[in-house]
Amino acid sequence: QVQLQDHGGGSVQTGGSLRVSCAVFGYEVRRLCIAWFRQAEGKEREGVATIYEDGRTNYADSAKGRFSISKDNAKATMYLQLNSLEPEDTAMYFCAADHLCHGLRPDYKYWGQGIQVTVSS
Repeated sequence: QVQLQDHGGGSVQTGGSLRVSCAVFGYEVRRLCIAWFRQAEGKEREGVATIYEDGRTNYADSAKGRFSISKDNAKATMYLQLNSLEPEDTAMYFCAADHLCHGLRPDYKYWGQGIQVTVSS
């Protein structure tokens, strides 16, 4: 049974940076497809970034050039570095993982509990 536990998040001002992390339990992270999603209040959950099994990454247009997804297989942890944050990035951020790759579609089997990121102007 794969379990994910989000960490980090918080509040920053426009232009600031944050890093959110997600510890992976119960399976080798190197063998999983992983992704980060976010859901703003009143909006649907949207994919932000993903890493495929072969190491390729893919980002939502809103994240390109500002966000960076990574993972540390030895620490069994995945990360999302958030830079140049804007108020529109305010949302609950979720890590996700699966044995199959789903890109930025919310079809992952395993999910973290979510952590809040708030960006003030």
